[in-house]
Amino acid sequence: MTLTMVIQLLIVLLALWVGSRFGSLALGAISGIGLAILVFGWGMKPGSPPTDVIYIIIAAVTCAGVLQASGGMDWMIQIAEKMLRKHPDRITFLAPLTTFFLTVLVGTGHVVYTLMPIICDIALKKGIRPERPCGVASIASQVGITCSPIAAAVVAFSAISASNGFHVNNLQIIMVTIPACLCGLMAAATASYRRGKDLDKDPQFQERLKDPAQYQYIYGSNATTLDKKIAPESKHAVYVFLGALAIIVLFSIVQMFGGNLLPSYDTVQAVKGGPASITLADGVTETAKQLASAGIVMEGVTETVKKPLAMNLVIQIIMISAAALMIIFCKAKPKKAVGGAVWQSGMVAVVAIYGIAWLADTYFSSYMKEMQLMLTDLVSAYPWTIAIAFFLVSVLINSQGAVVVAMLPLGYTLGIEGWVLLGVLPSVYGYFFIPNYPSDIATVNFDRSGTTVIGKYLLNHSFMMPGLISVITSTIVAYALSYLFHNVFGMY
Repeated sequence: MTLTMVIQLLIVLLALWVGSRFGSLALGAISGIGLAILVFGWGMKPGSPPTDVIYIIIAAVTCAGVLQASGGMDWMIQIAEKMLRKHPDRITFLAPLTTFFLTVLVGTGHVVYTLMPIICDIALKKGIRPERPCGVASIASQVGITCSPIAAAVVAFSAISASNGFHVNNLQIIMVTIPACLCGLMAAATASYRRGKDLDKDPQFQERLKDPAQYQYIYGSNATTLDKKIAPESKHAVYVFLGALAIIVLFSIVQMFGGNLLPSYDTVQAVKGGPASITLADGVTETAKQLASAGIVMEGVTETVKKPLAMNLVIQIIMISAAALMIIFCKAKPKKAVGGAVWQSGMVAVVAIYGIAWLADTYFSSYMKEMQLMLTDLVSAYPWTIAIAFFLVSVLINSQGAVVVAMLPLGYTLGIEGWVLLGVLPSVYGYFFIPNYPSDIATVNFDRSGTTVIGKYLLNHSFMMPGLISVITSTIVAYALSYLFHNVFGMY
């Protein structure tokens, strides 16, 4: 690794670090400064922004944002709260399951902010240390991202894998990640079940209760959504949203079994076993992929085949259509959707992925040969070690989708098989390590007992233990499942 490579890598990492300090849109925008330095300062060729992934995120976030504007999410939160209050003694296990499946359904972890105060309220009234369910529930809200068929990380994995010859649809991905992540979360919940001192034995908590004002603050309020009236149109919006998800899953299932319900179109592709490149009459050398992308058919090099509509386009069409149906028939107001937390956080994710992925692609594509020389021996012997790289990058990037877009192409270029990369997909969640993510910070604020904390030394916080247990366990289980599906059942 040359000095120039190191300096340029430090520029990339510095841009990510500074962006994460400012948060929100800054993560993507400040990546643009790093990109400008590499391109204009060092003359590096710009990479390609991940437009396909961005389009899908926009469609999914628009649909989820309209669902929120319709009041449909309020109904979903109410259903979750009823279950939690029915079994308060099991809150440490039920809370993470609830936040996990909300994220799986909606595709973003930002839907849990309404639920977090309820989790804390239930724990306090049951005498359970709120840190136990709150810490793991916040982790679960982000773990669910790699398990949602409409989340950026899953969509990006499917699209990038397809372009690298590993054809796996969203349903096949979550068949691995959902059971793996559930195992990880239950392991984290088990470890959290007796975590810390019980409230009646915690001297710091008992000292706070001696202050009447503190006692009123902790026990005086009653966080709930059960008193909120849900309009029929809000429930209809949920049915539309779930119907859209069901259609996407149906298309994926049919594809898995070799069928096709989608329209097919003539597509030019490189001939399998043909030359990788060819020199034209004018002396210009073109790769087979370049000729195919230009729609040029050349005997022995490229050919025309029938291909069904790509699933990334299917998701976009269905999500946008569902959003339109909710606006027309469910009284969802577009202005309210744009002002909602789900749509706004989703658009922030779009900007982050746009800037981060473009910056990373510019750097890695310029040094792909050098990266292969450095890492080929290691990943050839231990392919799973790419999980460590995914995790470390995620510590700096507060977006699992951005990690997938930035790092997955590198994994394929290094020759790592698709099933291995699928097996380590849960490792793209590492931004709990430094507790600066909005869901973690919000959870600390929602816990009126003060037991969910960011420690004096920053890393000794309430999310570290459940986060590490969840990610490590999930990655091990996902790797085992992907191995079985690939090598035993021949599915992937």
